[in-house]
Amino acid sequence: MKIISTNLGGPTKIVWNGKETMTGIYKYPVDKPIYLDTEDVQGDTVVDRKYHGGTYKACYLFSADNYPYWKEKYPLLDWNWGMFGENLTIEGLDESKLRIGSTYKLGTALVQITQPREPCYKLGIRFGNQDILKQFIDHGFPGTYIRVLESGKVIVGDTMELVEESKAPLTVQQFYNLLFSRIKDQDVLRMAIQNEALPLKKREKLKKWA
Repeated sequence: MKIISTNLGGPTKIVWNGKETMTGIYKYPVDKPIYLDTEDVQGDTVVDRKYHGGTYKACYLFSADNYPYWKEKYPLLDWNWGMFGENLTIEGLDESKLRIGSTYKLGTALVQITQPREPCYKLGIRFGNQDILKQFIDHGFPGTYIRVLESGKVIVGDTMELVEESKAPLTVQQFYNLLFSRIKDQDVLRMAIQNEALPLKKREKLKKWA
């Protein structure tokens, strides 16, 4: 897997339901390395730390391979890398193969796959259409958050190399589909509840479906 773009964003004012708020989803390519720290990406904007940033969401990765699909759906947008709010756009990233808990060397950082991105209204604002939320869920390729085990720098052209694959076979895509399915696959549910790479609060919430 190869890093295609490193993206950072500043605070951007938006209006939602008649109220002003701030967001960091407007990210754009930068021509310098970015530094992955244990809670966030240095120099990036994280507005709402209830849902972004922190140990299990220190950095967001999205696949360059999915851009053509979305460009066809939204051809009138001013397209650039970082459109989905990702810090790293990566060629060859495949959520159907990424196991939650696997560790990778990403530039000079050591990271662990943690959980998929769950879309919110701010993605709809960036795309100018709240319909993208359902479309994003249905498409099934949400990108992934990572935990930074060892801080380090990432630059365009760096690679994401597997260090140790999780023994638990739960993939990012399986977990994503589980979150949004009305009928929960009990085998996948058990794998998720037992996977310690997922945040404890998230695993506790899943227990009501078991």
